[in-house]
Amino acid sequence: MTSYPFLKRGLAAGLSLVIVGVAVFFVMRQTDLVTENDKGLGNLFTQQANAAGQEAKTTGDWTTFGGTPSRNMANAVATGLPAKWDVDTKMNIKWAASLGSKAYGGPIVAGGRVFIGTNNKNPRDKKYAGIDKKTNKPIDLGIVMSFDEKNGAFQWQAVHEKLPGGQVVDWPEEGICSSAAVEGDKLYYVSNRCEVVCADVKTGKEIWTLDMIGKLGVFPHNLSDCSPLLVGDHLWIVTSNGVNEDHISVPSPKAPSFIKVEKKTGDVVWQDNSPSAQMLAAGAQANQANFLKTLVNRGQLIQHGQWANPAYGVVNGQPQVIFPGGDGWIYAFDPKAKTGDAPIWKFDCNPKDSRYELAGKGTRNDFIGTPVVYKNRVYIGVGQDPEHRTGVGHFWCIDMTKKGDVSPDLVTDYDVFPPKTKPNLNSAAVWHYGGVIEDKDLVKKLRRNYYFGRTMSTAAIHEDICYIADLGGVLHALDANTGKLHWEHDTKADIWGSPYYADGKVFLGTDDALWVFQHGAKKQEPHEFDMGGRCRATPIAANGVLYVMTENKLFAIAK
Repeated sequence: MTSYPFLKRGLAAGLSLVIVGVAVFFVMRQTDLVTENDKGLGNLFTQQANAAGQEAKTTGDWTTFGGTPSRNMANAVATGLPAKWDVDTKMNIKWAASLGSKAYGGPIVAGGRVFIGTNNKNPRDKKYAGIDKKTNKPIDLGIVMSFDEKNGAFQWQAVHEKLPGGQVVDWPEEGICSSAAVEGDKLYYVSNRCEVVCADVKTGKEIWTLDMIGKLGVFPHNLSDCSPLLVGDHLWIVTSNGVNEDHISVPSPKAPSFIKVEKKTGDVVWQDNSPSAQMLAAGAQANQANFLKTLVNRGQLIQHGQWANPAYGVVNGQPQVIFPGGDGWIYAFDPKAKTGDAPIWKFDCNPKDSRYELAGKGTRNDFIGTPVVYKNRVYIGVGQDPEHRTGVGHFWCIDMTKKGDVSPDLVTDYDVFPPKTKPNLNSAAVWHYGGVIEDKDLVKKLRRNYYFGRTMSTAAIHEDICYIADLGGVLHALDANTGKLHWEHDTKADIWGSPYYADGKVFLGTDDALWVFQHGAKKQEPHEFDMGGRCRATPIAANGVLYVMTENKLFAIAK
């Protein structure tokens, strides 16, 4: 816990009671937050405050994707959130702000400001209000906006031009998809131009920029969207290195998939290219399409893009940075590792007999959702680009205490397909949820042929209940220790964001509405609210306010 030496000084009795009461309040709040993580993290929040130079989370701000480096979409601090509102009558609507036509980055709340990522289809700056002659629309740009937390007043925007390579590296109108990480007077994000940006929170002006294309040779597929992981003096980034427009070859196999960056300078101090290393080792075969497909189906090459985010935890005194790779593997690295060092452990999240096929017909997946660290375990679901639509998926609970290849099975012979395998006696699979439904009656009842579909969502775990949604529209409430299904709810609409726990409720955005569920192992009737647009970003809570972002509006909702 944070030390308060002044409490030890002699004080008048009445004043002592007041200060002790305040101290107890902060301790209770911080203890609740540790519950969201696990005792094995070595009290991550306090450790960050003391060892890594970050403040323990005793405020109500939401300063990074997932709130903390564990990335758990659960907020144990938030209270007093409204259970009902109406965007038409303005009931419980504190303020609303107009965005571009698509908004996927944030919201992030820090130091009295709200930060979001969007595009330029509703220009705030007249300098960028010109019409593109090809599209007859405002100039396509990546935009970061800052608003006043109190009243929603627009403060500034940071502008990023599109990459010249077209949609293969910078998809039209997607804007800034990265959620910023904020610390003090600086915010860190990844631009649509595949740049890691450090900017001033008051003005949006760049302090430094790391061009991952120019300096590292990264070839982003369609998007660059990582939400930076900030731990101590370093940022950890998934670079988005991916395939080219033929969707087979990786143009830059030498380029890193994962990097560690000095937060003060933008210097890269560590990098890893595990998801494309086998292509480099292949030699002349690397130019053969069939061989590349073979590597993908073995889980030895990037399938598509790399659009998920890293997470962080401490297990039995060992810090771990968790990277979701574009090859469908989860990698855990020691933060002090040197370039070329092997991971502490790695886990193949796909069955060994799965195949990848473009446009969603296959059974092999990578990751869109972010790993969550909770009680010495990683929780992660597989998914694909939403344009590939839904299909069979898998959600895993992985023991972080083991080392080496901790996948459920080990391959003994790759000369045949499916490959010959044997059970891994060192497997770190605690439980698995998903796979194909064989029962025809159950398929008819659920109107799908799988238990869990591909997901873009990050889990929210509170009091050992794990909430996870799939792209097809179903929210699943699972026992975090066993994987047992408590209940599920079909929203009948696509889900791009994540469930979010706060104040005894679970908030979930869909393409049709914002849903509110009561937290618990027993399902209660949820409430559905029309937000006037698709809710594709995850709702968050900060300082007694619920923030819900549609593709073109940001709502601050409070009693």
